[in-house]
Amino acid sequence: MEKLIINSYDEFASHLGEELGHSDWLEVDQERINLFADATLDHQWIHVDVERAQRESQYKSTIAHGYLTLSLLPYLWNQIIDVRNIKMQVNYGMDQMRFGLPVVTGSRIRLVTKLHNIADLRGICRAEIKFTIEIEGQRRPALEGIASFLYYFNKQKSE
Repeated sequence: MEKLIINSYDEFASHLGEELGHSDWLEVDQERINLFADATLDHQWIHVDVERAQRESQYKSTIAHGYLTLSLLPYLWNQIIDVRNIKMQVNYGMDQMRFGLPVVTGSRIRLVTKLHNIADLRGICRAEIKFTIEIEGQRRPALEGIASFLYYFNKQKSE
């Protein structure tokens, strides 16, 4: 799928209520989970102890940290959209975020997005993106909610 290219607030706003696209599938493997555990100091056995998880977990496998799944949002988002003509982009907030199913190690996930709301805050674009992180082969998502980003568009030159 081609990225959606956005050059201005008005272009962004023209997609209000529309699905913006979906990312490629990304495998969440044990190495990624272990690196996240090291980075966050969260070494709970359900994430990092493969043998114990095979014996004791209802999933018969380790699972990804919920926050690892969330942390992949910017990477997956950047596969969907290319916002140009900006000075910077800032993560602004999360609303109505809910974890659904755990991501079992080796599963593939992808992001599906819709432009939920958009506002011009004195020249700063606040885009609220309804997102769903799907797990391949599962009906219920791993995570869903509304992510808010601030885009600082460059001023358009007068002709």
